[in-house]
Amino acid sequence: MKLASTIMVIGSALLLGLFIYPLWHVELEAPQYPRGLGMNIHLDGIVGYTKHDIRNIDGLNHYIGMKTLPKKGDMWEFTVFPLVVGGMSVLGIIIGLFGFFKRSAYKWFMAWFVLMTVLGILGMIDFNAWMTDYGTNLDPNAIMKMTDDFGNPLSYKPPLFGSKDILNFTAVSYPSLGGILLGIGMALTFISYFVGKKLSKKSN
Repeated sequence: MKLASTIMVIGSALLLGLFIYPLWHVELEAPQYPRGLGMNIHLDGIVGYTKHDIRNIDGLNHYIGMKTLPKKGDMWEFTVFPLVVGGMSVLGIIIGLFGFFKRSAYKWFMAWFVLMTVLGILGMIDFNAWMTDYGTNLDPNAIMKMTDDFGNPLSYKPPLFGSKDILNFTAVSYPSLGGILLGIGMALTFISYFVGKKLSKKSN
């Protein structure tokens, strides 16, 4: 069980990378911005690629009636998400250490993985809902009112993953280093269950 427990501890500890590196990032590409405009989405807030990116994005969005990007105090997620990720990481490490002393602890590895998966899915749903509101709930008094062929207001919702053309911009959205570390950590905790199960059967 020592191998399985070690894998579990490492996988859980990788979640702490989210306190150092961004979880996700969204970039806007257009001819007038050859270097692009981008924002890194951290657990506790949004930071531009450069010190001017957030201001420039908000300036562009103002013309089409989009809200300004939220600051740390504007969204409860920026307070709750760090607590959830930190708590789950510590819990996973404790469960992993418990495996050094109890052979059946690998069952808790899977329980942790399932709980973290559910929390992750809920987080993505919440993130997508925020982007939907951000891109569709527009100020009716905006300077520019863009509509589709049927006269309906255009949606400026960035993609949850991948790329999407929005007017003359291409919005690109994908995981950043923190999100990659999260994925690797989740994969390791999943593997630790099967390693622990196999080792437990061998020792019986």
